[in-house]
Amino acid sequence: MGPRIRAFRPGEERALYEICLRTGASGEDASTMYRDPNLLGEIYVGPYLHLAPALALVGEDEAGVAGYVLGVPDTRAFEQACEREWWPAIRSRYPLGVHPPNSPDDRLIRMIHDPPEASADVVERYPAHLHIDLLPRLQGRGYGRLLLEALFDGLRGFGAPAVHLGVGLANQRAIGFYERMGFTVVHRYADSQVMARPL
Repeated sequence: MGPRIRAFRPGEERALYEICLRTGASGEDASTMYRDPNLLGEIYVGPYLHLAPALALVGEDEAGVAGYVLGVPDTRAFEQACEREWWPAIRSRYPLGVHPPNSPDDRLIRMIHDPPEASADVVERYPAHLHIDLLPRLQGRGYGRLLLEALFDGLRGFGAPAVHLGVGLANQRAIGFYERMGFTVVHRYADSQVMARPL
């Protein structure tokens, strides 16, 4: 069967957390980097499924779900909703100081307790944002483009005028894909950049 894009279904959270982990090292498998395999998903998947499930889409093939895109139309409102409805329970589950200082797990737990905010100049112009991850078996087969185009339609339906995303500089394959999808760099950091496009 060819690329199949559909809405996320409750009960598929584990599969999406697993995809997040297996693409969490600049597109490569991060499962050996973390003691707790759920941490990446608690930050980059869980809040979107909880707070914006209508904009959660998956890609699947014969073997099952192997990619997703998640997005929100208003980044600032999403950050505030996370602070009210997502982070408190996650913080109690992941207290500071459990893992060795500056270990990969410790760095993620610090993000949970002090989440970064999108920069004002970016959200002013590009208020929506997204995360997309595909396992290698889906890459290069048209799934990424279909997922993004479906999400763009959804974001437009919520009135979002433009969208941004963050990507590590080490993930050159993803950067090339985003460029082909019309994204340009709007903010640079030491090891990552923010890319954006109008909708």
